[in-house]
Amino acid sequence: MSLLRFVMLMSLVVWLGGLICFAFVLAPTVFSVLPTRHLAGSVVSPSLSRLHWMGVISGIAFLVSSMTYARLTSGAAHPFAARHLFVCLMLSLTLISEFGISPKMAALRASMGQIDNVAVSDPARGQFNALHVWSTRLEAGVLLLGLLVVYLTARHVT
Repeated sequence: MSLLRFVMLMSLVVWLGGLICFAFVLAPTVFSVLPTRHLAGSVVSPSLSRLHWMGVISGIAFLVSSMTYARLTSGAAHPFAARHLFVCLMLSLTLISEFGISPKMAALRASMGQIDNVAVSDPARGQFNALHVWSTRLEAGVLLLGLLVVYLTARHVT
């Protein structure tokens, strides 16, 4: 049972740690160090995709280990427990970002060429900026939900 609790907590640590590192260390550093926004985006985009896949794997690992732990300790998996529903919502937001928003942003980036040379008034740039806002909102939502899941899990496991 200690192994199940370890997997539960480690999956949350990996997912949330990755989000925090990406949002507060990687992206700001890359955009401040590289000479163009285009180059920075070329680094951040694949990093975000890797982060999404880390989240998907971590979310699945959490759900499997948490439901197994619940089944062994209480006799029922409790799939509708708040922590499980929140992780499912986190997974949904992550998948929307990876398969809905990121491909559209990539297509816009490819159509614009060097984004640094595109006027802010350009409609494609406006679409890109709007998608970026949604991408940021989704990641923030995943982080906030994840913090709530950490709280619920810590309260439940102890």
